[in-house]
Amino acid sequence: MELILVRHGLPIRREVTEGPADPELSAEGHDQSARLAKYLATESIDAIYSSPMKRAMQTAEPLSKKISLPISIVDDVAEFDRLSNEYIPIEELRAANDDRWHKLVAGEWDSESDTLDEFRSRVIISIEKIISQHASQRIVITCHGGVINQYLAHILGLKTERGFFYPQYTSIHRVIAAQNGLRSIASLNEIAHLR
Repeated sequence: MELILVRHGLPIRREVTEGPADPELSAEGHDQSARLAKYLATESIDAIYSSPMKRAMQTAEPLSKKISLPISIVDDVAEFDRLSNEYIPIEELRAANDDRWHKLVAGEWDSESDTLDEFRSRVIISIEKIISQHASQRIVITCHGGVINQYLAHILGLKTERGFFYPQYTSIHRVIAAQNGLRSIASLNEIAHLR
């Protein structure tokens, strides 16, 4: 089977005083998601899954409409910072030389939701469960950079705090999953649809 992991589109910046920030997509993020849908609609997709976070669900919606498939929500592919009261795009943190950017680069784990091991475990278990339900099919999961990093690091046998690469917004990452348990990475960071 082929697993297509998609990072969500560019969200807005959101900082709140109470509850999780959970921002929606920016105008650019909606455009990225429309381009993604047009690109993936040329392939035979059997199922669409999404993180429950707004930015991931909104990324999946154009594809869902275009190919007339429902979106199944999977809580365990939510990002490590799902309970955080702020979301600031990494590009903004880097451009401002923000202390939070330096913490990310250093791999410091700062999550109110999960420990690193809990996060890694829930991501791997949930994705493997989805794979087991779709033998010989092609499925899409819209999720997050941390989720994609942890699952692909698992396939490669890497231990990583935050991640080993930077997935672009609405980038596509393909995994071939054999029934015998073998997992192969077919592509990383496909972004041709954004050109």
